[in-house]
Amino acid sequence: MTLDTLRLTAEEAKGLLERREVSGAELRAAYREAIDTRNEELNCFLTLVDADENDGVPIALKDVISTKGVRTTAGSKILDEYVPVFDSTVADRCKAAGLQLLGKTNTDEFAMGSSTENSAYGPTRNPWDPERVPGGSGGGSAAAVSAGLAAWALGSDTGGSIKQPSALCGNVGLRPTYGTVSRYGIVAFASSLDQVGPVTKTVRDNALLYGIISGRDDRDSTTVEVPAVELPEAEDLKGLRVGVPRELNQAEGIEPGVAESVRRAIDLCAELGAQVGECELPRSVEYGLACYYLIAPAEASSNLARYDGVRYGLRVPADSYHELVARTRDAGFGDEPKRRIMLGTYALSAGYYEAYYGQAQKVRTVIAREFESAFESFDVLMSPTSPTVAFKIGEKSGNPLAMYLTDVLTIPPNMAGLPGLSIPCGLSEGLPVGLQLIGPQFSENTLFRAGHALERAIGFDTVPERLR
Repeated sequence: MTLDTLRLTAEEAKGLLERREVSGAELRAAYREAIDTRNEELNCFLTLVDADENDGVPIALKDVISTKGVRTTAGSKILDEYVPVFDSTVADRCKAAGLQLLGKTNTDEFAMGSSTENSAYGPTRNPWDPERVPGGSGGGSAAAVSAGLAAWALGSDTGGSIKQPSALCGNVGLRPTYGTVSRYGIVAFASSLDQVGPVTKTVRDNALLYGIISGRDDRDSTTVEVPAVELPEAEDLKGLRVGVPRELNQAEGIEPGVAESVRRAIDLCAELGAQVGECELPRSVEYGLACYYLIAPAEASSNLARYDGVRYGLRVPADSYHELVARTRDAGFGDEPKRRIMLGTYALSAGYYEAYYGQAQKVRTVIAREFESAFESFDVLMSPTSPTVAFKIGEKSGNPLAMYLTDVLTIPPNMAGLPGLSIPCGLSEGLPVGLQLIGPQFSENTLFRAGHALERAIGFDTVPERLR
């Protein structure tokens, strides 16, 4: 049987295996052939796994997810030779479900970035246009699924690193409710924000993979029991209350083509039976980005302190401990981690903690309450996922603030710990546009239902035009 990995969904692959129409080895061979054909151009994978004892649907994991015996770099030279001796909980659950690991995907260094240009191993390229970025930080996972190099993938999302690359690559990406997926074994960036989630071709695939990785884990005290995952079947949105936050849909920098595609998708909600109305989130957009860029760097400066050249990872020899640490960090960290470590260390320093980090945490509470208020009237909120389509490689890399602004729409719900689902809703300038669906905590099933009905009605072709 000839397998078209560009169009094959994970659910279809699972069905082929269950009916014994193909073997796990044949599936793996098809994806490895696609990797051999397209990965050199796109740079999706940093490490490939040659064999796997499992016989299920092949999966790719973002290279911040610890995998026993498989190199895990977090896109950084400081972990270039690091091979974990244990599996993260999500990797362990994928194994337990029989999924085959294909390899580890490229990421901005320590998941810090919005374009996957900050990787120490070179940028990943967008399958729709290799001159453009795939988004970030999880551009490797998103591009791999889009280009048919993996049936599905896992990413991690702190400020938008699943949702934004999924939007730019034409995938479905879920950032789950904070605490529904274990962070054990994930290379930490900002611990109060980091969350692992699925990147897939379809909403049903997304629900399937979320069902595998979610649930309480004794090794992560922030995790909770989650509602049983329901595979979406509904083709209408009758009874659903859809809110359109004015600030998230009219934010400065949203491209006209993006706004038009999102508006059409929201109008489609009404045609599918939903009640659609406007709402406001005035402080969430105004202060969300600034709040995030105090909290995330502060937590990063604490988390990255463990990379000292003593315990594991890169070591640059020196005559004293302090010189060893300084030399190791100078050689091992790229510009973006250094920038965020300095920002975070300053925000936590004596005399500034309450003025910066402490104040940002108070604003975070205000943002969460704004969303709670909106959800008293609506079940789902909708907006663009990214204000722009994929931009050219190098276009924003010299301007950190312009790069940070690409996450202006994904950050507010993340600050509130809310789930968000990005689905493709059309094209602008021949490139995918993402629609962001935001729900209250633990509303993943509602997001899947709404996303599935819209997905069917929109009929977006997820295969990049240049690869058809």
